[in-house]
Amino acid sequence: MTQSKTAEGNYFEDFTVGQELRHATPRTVTEGDLALYLGLFGSRFAVTSSSEIARSIGLARSPVDDWLVFHLVFGKSVPDVSLNAVANLGYAEGRFTGLVYPGDTLATRSKVIGVKENSNGKTGVVYVQSTGTDQRGEVVLDYVRWVMVRKRDPSHPAPTAVVPELADRVAPETIMPPVGSNFAGFDGAASGSPHFFDDYAVGERIDHVDGVTIEEAEHMIATRLYQNTAKVHFNQHSESGGRFGRRLIYGGHIISLARALSYNGLANAQFVVALNGGSHAAPTFAGDTIYAWSEVQEAVEAEGRADIGLLRLRTVAAKNRPCSDFPDLTEDGKRDPDVVLDIDYWAVMPRR
Repeated sequence: MTQSKTAEGNYFEDFTVGQELRHATPRTVTEGDLALYLGLFGSRFAVTSSSEIARSIGLARSPVDDWLVFHLVFGKSVPDVSLNAVANLGYAEGRFTGLVYPGDTLATRSKVIGVKENSNGKTGVVYVQSTGTDQRGEVVLDYVRWVMVRKRDPSHPAPTAVVPELADRVAPETIMPPVGSNFAGFDGAASGSPHFFDDYAVGERIDHVDGVTIEEAEHMIATRLYQNTAKVHFNQHSESGGRFGRRLIYGGHIISLARALSYNGLANAQFVVALNGGSHAAPTFAGDTIYAWSEVQEAVEAEGRADIGLLRLRTVAAKNRPCSDFPDLTEDGKRDPDVVLDIDYWAVMPRR
């Protein structure tokens, strides 16, 4: 008798509320990861681009880009949470609580906090809280996500539905700006923008203007960089018989593209410090061109800090249609079939 030693990933009926998942293969971040990430997305934010600028605000050197930290922590969870996913649906209550530097090692744990079978009986939604820690055991990222997962056996009885109550935003008074940073006298010429926290108004909409086309090869490199093994991103043989007949672009790829595009208009939004919510509103494929725009939702002075403020930003990305094609940024906007990302987050921006 042959005993299988391979893992097929968890299906919906394998998840139970309260279940703890310790994800395999902690990941040491290297300078090479930073260079590859920069080559994939071209982000130009000053503090993560220049160690000299990072030192000018009190840091030892450039930290790892916040979204690269997110993707690495996320990627660890995929084999246990979303290997058999149909789609990753949304995020909430995300906090970036510590800077990560090359040489740090990231590990991830998740806890199942909700399950709900879909009416078709073939899939269900799983809610998990994932926590990323460094080699000292210090939390660097904590967030909730929910994902639609296939059932192994459609006849398996549905579990009692548990849907967690999630906050619609992270309270700004609980946000921790980067420890040791001081943006007094920050050089706007070096960062690429004369616009600081006090120049932005609630309700202001910023068209990031530029577009970037996704190539199949770069998407594959990116998901490998994060060790994200989800079948929907990697396996064209299996996906040829799926809903779309081709591989889906990892939603996090769109997040990083939108963040990089947002430099044009938000160049001084140096750190992402909290993820209030977000959804991948429609699928994206290789060959699509991504445009993005942002709206300022809130502007809050950082407690005890005269050098920075907190901007709550809603960034929307669309495929193959620029911002000028969308007359408004209402809640209905994310139902447009060309809107692929709608994400709400807090960013740190220096004051004058």
